[in-house]
Amino acid sequence: MSLSSKIFTSIDAIPQPYWDSVNCCTNIYYSPKFLKAFEIANTDIEFNYIFILKNEEAIAFANTQIVTIGIETITKNIKMSDKIRRIVNNMFCNNHVRVLFCGNVFLSGEYGTFLKEDEDKIETFKAIAEGVKKLSKNTKKLSAIFVKDFENESLPITNHLKSFDYAAMQVEPNMIISLKPEWHSFEDYTNALKSKYRVKANRADAKSKALKAKLFSVTDIERYKHQLQALYHNTIDNSDFNAQILNLDTYIHLKKAFKTEFIVKGYFLDDTLVGFLSAMQNGRHLDAHFIGIDYNNNKEFAIYPRILNDYVRLGIETKSDQINLGRTASEIKSTLGAQPKALTCYCKHKRYLPNQVLKPFIQNVHIKSFKQHSVFK
Repeated sequence: MSLSSKIFTSIDAIPQPYWDSVNCCTNIYYSPKFLKAFEIANTDIEFNYIFILKNEEAIAFANTQIVTIGIETITKNIKMSDKIRRIVNNMFCNNHVRVLFCGNVFLSGEYGTFLKEDEDKIETFKAIAEGVKKLSKNTKKLSAIFVKDFENESLPITNHLKSFDYAAMQVEPNMIISLKPEWHSFEDYTNALKSKYRVKANRADAKSKALKAKLFSVTDIERYKHQLQALYHNTIDNSDFNAQILNLDTYIHLKKAFKTEFIVKGYFLDDTLVGFLSAMQNGRHLDAHFIGIDYNNNKEFAIYPRILNDYVRLGIETKSDQINLGRTASEIKSTLGAQPKALTCYCKHKRYLPNQVLKPFIQNVHIKSFKQHSVFK
């Protein structure tokens, strides 16, 4: 079986038959209009799209971005001694590094590679790895390659990356709430909770009563774009790790393209925007995207707990099977009934010798543990 790769630098350059052949567009996150929204709005990122061809027919797709990250952003949130952290920082000259991500740097989950049904998955995935290798060779000043977010079921396929000199590492899990079909309202959901967690959910609603919530139209997103961006920056500054900052012009393009499937909800205190949530309805799944919070008002008005409650409401309203709350703040999310779904990434330094030094560090990375709550009766 002779497989080759073809790399495109823009969505518009990809021939329609490639999309038709791979047949990946039923999942919103692999659709050209979704990917294009990110490409148009985030001009400081180099986007590349890899297709694997068999006899000139497309049989797989991989989504990549080249981003610049401060090395300390990466190392400060990994469990290691100060001495080892200094060694790793020095290896990258305490500098900004250019990293090639295979996967979507703005999504948490398995949304980076798509293999056509009934193809040899291992051979096809190896061909994607070859395509990523070809792209990395043609990318100047590249330090590292990161292939991201695979669920446990995929590991028998993706572990073949180790033969390409990648090291595997677990990253924080996605936190998933499974919704029961008999929950037709938020009250149905809270009635299923043990008393302690029901009280907690109701308290968040009571404390946040002063907030006025509003579903945003395209016009609203345009009008409040600077406030949205500032609130989003607050959460980035508060989070453990963020590879790249999203330009929220992306949301204008997503709202225009996906209408009701893409949700942005703003929270106002008097007339000031103090928080927002965003989410995508992807088939029967509701996926939380980025949020923004005014932390000066968060404690008094329970903005973040209210946002989490509202994700549950949205999941029930959209008749979703599950809500993916993403990673970070795992314990708080578990108090709403979210269960962890493990994710594995693969990483390598572009150059051989630094990679041999780096691999033991990567293999010894441990994610932060958290208390998993059992919240349902």
